[in-house]
Amino acid sequence: MITDSTAGRGNPAGQARPGQRNSGSDRRQAGMVTAELAFATLGAAAALALLAWTLSLVMLLARCNDLATAVARQEARGDAAAVAKIIQQRPVGARVIVRQKSTEIFVTVEMAAQPWADWLPSVPLSATATVLREPA
Repeated sequence: MITDSTAGRGNPAGQARPGQRNSGSDRRQAGMVTAELAFATLGAAAALALLAWTLSLVMLLARCNDLATAVARQEARGDAAAVAKIIQQRPVGARVIVRQKSTEIFVTVEMAAQPWADWLPSVPLSATATVLREPA
């Protein structure tokens, strides 16, 4: 009499034994894992690129804010040479607008940011600073 050596060991009849392949349908599905992994990797890479692009926009906005604050402080002191020097260090494409109203000074820095390439969409950024004029 021939007996199955795996009987009683948790291997019901009809299942493949270790080292044996199952039916052809399992072989067709083996490529699905590779395709899903490829799409997941592309999606993760796209999400990472979008995150880096967003962070570069935030960094440009911080530079505009710093520029507006520095220009406003120097303008409040009446130091035109320092204002000119600071404005020369502005990000490419940034426009600095200085307005005065009685004892207040308003500085606005505006730019259409395109951090990586010209074909990417531009994002309008704006930063403002307001200070009181210092007494002479």
